[in-house]
Amino acid sequence: MDISFKLNPEVLIGADTVNRVGAVCGRYGSRVLVATEQVLYEKQSIERLAGVLDDAGIEAIIFDEIPAQATADVAETVADLARGARCSAIIGFGGLKTQAIGRLAAIMAPEKTEVFGLLDGQKTESFLPYVAIPTTGRDPFMFSDYFIAVDPRDRSVKLVKSPDKLCAAAIIDGNLSESLSDSFSSTTAFDGFCGAVEAYCSSRASFLSDALLEQAIALYAQMIRSYTDNQAFDLMGSATNAGFLMALGSAVSAPGIGTALSYSINSRFPVAKSWCSTVLLPYVLEKLVTARPEKMAKVAALMEEPVEGASVSESANMAVDTIRRRMGNLKVPARLKEFNLSLDRMVPVAEAARNLEFIAFSPWTVSSEDAFDILKQAF
Repeated sequence: MDISFKLNPEVLIGADTVNRVGAVCGRYGSRVLVATEQVLYEKQSIERLAGVLDDAGIEAIIFDEIPAQATADVAETVADLARGARCSAIIGFGGLKTQAIGRLAAIMAPEKTEVFGLLDGQKTESFLPYVAIPTTGRDPFMFSDYFIAVDPRDRSVKLVKSPDKLCAAAIIDGNLSESLSDSFSSTTAFDGFCGAVEAYCSSRASFLSDALLEQAIALYAQMIRSYTDNQAFDLMGSATNAGFLMALGSAVSAPGIGTALSYSINSRFPVAKSWCSTVLLPYVLEKLVTARPEKMAKVAALMEEPVEGASVSESANMAVDTIRRRMGNLKVPARLKEFNLSLDRMVPVAEAARNLEFIAFSPWTVSSEDAFDILKQAF
């Protein structure tokens, strides 16, 4: 198939690349708004960012009231503050929800665009330059021209289209990663693995996305193995590199139903997205074994499973079996009911996930019933 690909932002990757944020933002003016999360005060990361900007002669206005369960209307407050202070750019400093809020605010700030209009599909070409400084490397929409936001009217997930060149720069600094417990850290590896495998098996995949995602899958597999086998491994560097490759590969290809469902559950209930995707992962992989057996056999090889001499079907199933075994070894959540969720409340979750536009690129035709069936199996 033809490949149409454009990477808008300047990308800076590596330890302490945040020190270059002043040079990036200085191109646009001398005052920026930083949309962030209070948890980042724990490592004095916010103070560090503000200090770097101050040293570059840039005034930083800090908005640190983005909650864990933030909905899109928080972006209205951020946009109003940026507009009133005449900021020249917006920095999103934090996890997945913060990145979505920051992007929305950057779109809304110049002309006071209504958030519900954007959630309902309204397009606008005006925006403030947006600089992404993620504290997690598992954002499948980092380099895409769309992203997921949570509709405050019903807490459903909606796809928002980004204006061209909205994201001016992405600064991916592993030293700014969130401090997580070992059990939580392992679920982030399963989460990234899920996103990489789904994009790898997408009907939109190409040789370019395959090249990126195969490396991402191998890195995530090494991370998971290091957790289960207590191997010495550069987890921070690998997480940064794997997350970048997964995000770039997903932009060339497309995410899948596991990604959509984990976002949809997280939007409605106080359950971490990485926990949701970890629980859903084996059931998504089983679907992919049927839909893309050759690709799943390759996934098993990338996981360094003993596929030599095995059939395609046997090799593909090795990937699922290995994931289940490693989940058991690490004692990560294995059922959605462990989060005190009710299956009766999962129907709108499945419908919202199914309605996200990128599901059209699933390697099998996904109906709302199919999405709900995955959730039922995971209970």
